[in-house]
Amino acid sequence: MPDVSTLMIFAAAAVVLTATPGPDMLLMASRSVSQGRAAGFLTYAGIALGTYCHALAAGLGLAQLFLAVPVAYDIVRAVGSAYLLYLAWKTIRSGEAGFAPSSGLMRLSKARILAEALATNLLNPKMVLFVLALFPQFMRPEAGAMVLQALMLATMLNGVGLVVNGVVILLSDRIRIGLGTTGRFRWLPRYLLATVFAGLACRLALGGRD
Repeated sequence: MPDVSTLMIFAAAAVVLTATPGPDMLLMASRSVSQGRAAGFLTYAGIALGTYCHALAAGLGLAQLFLAVPVAYDIVRAVGSAYLLYLAWKTIRSGEAGFAPSSGLMRLSKARILAEALATNLLNPKMVLFVLALFPQFMRPEAGAMVLQALMLATMLNGVGLVVNGVVILLSDRIRIGLGTTGRFRWLPRYLLATVFAGLACRLALGGRD
């Protein structure tokens, strides 16, 4: 396994990375506002599971596929964008006028919330390239199996992410309760979530490999 100094440096990098607002944080926050903290933490669980999948691919060298076959990147990007637009459309078409703080937190099943978060993460080719660029800097062949090292780093990244994003989820849940208490703008969470999905789709479709 990597030495302690290497793990400490990676942990520091993980804090900076997870504390920087990005698509994953935005998705968790919008889920929390629209359906409560349980949905927010389930969304995080799906994203964390996706991180393990990307780490496993990096450890096995499968992520090199995007570098060796550029069209594979474009295919995954197109599929991911289409899926996110589909989620945006489904959210708008849900037909629900709003929510109340005492009900409706699990309008979507737990399995669906988890699966949507996982699929959103897996269909983001930039996540694969990100893991491919970061993890090898902290992995050494002489330190043991590369797959185990990648999974260990993913566990550290997810652990730090749970703390940082947990705060975001809880704060977003408070916003949801505030909106429900006032009785105004009950339509806002649903449209906010749809906007997030659509925005992520456009970002993925129009963004380059940088």
